[in-house]
Amino acid sequence: MASMEERLARLEAIEAIKQLKARYCALCDHDYEPDGLAALFTPNAVWDGGPFGRHAGRDAIRAFFKGISGNIVFAAHLVLNPIIEVQSATTATGKWRLLMPCTAKNDAGEPEARWLLTEYDERYALHDGEWLFDDLRLTVNFYSPHLKGWA
Repeated sequence: MASMEERLARLEAIEAIKQLKARYCALCDHDYEPDGLAALFTPNAVWDGGPFGRHAGRDAIRAFFKGISGNIVFAAHLVLNPIIEVQSATTATGKWRLLMPCTAKNDAGEPEARWLLTEYDERYALHDGEWLFDDLRLTVNFYSPHLKGWA
């Protein structure tokens, strides 16, 4: 059985990771603030959004988020169902679901209400005393116009 200190450290890590994810969502919902988002990743992290592209390293992640706000002009990142597993004092994994109502530009460049549903598969690392994303991967279930739906 784990000691009281080990159990407390595990719970503190889980809470810190939940706060990391909440900051990520808040920055995404605030025009995909690129500097703030990049700072949430380890220096060599990977952000792999499937159809949204794969971006390795903080500079590439920053550049991606700087550009995406021109396409997705409103977003509400609603993350659900966290499953966070702490592997060691410095590594953890997480799975989340995302349901995101948003306004994105369609092929004609006009704003369109859309729904995005994804699965997040993430790895975290304790870096300089702070939990950060080390690998974030999206599996997009659908990204559909609101009026047309996803069926």
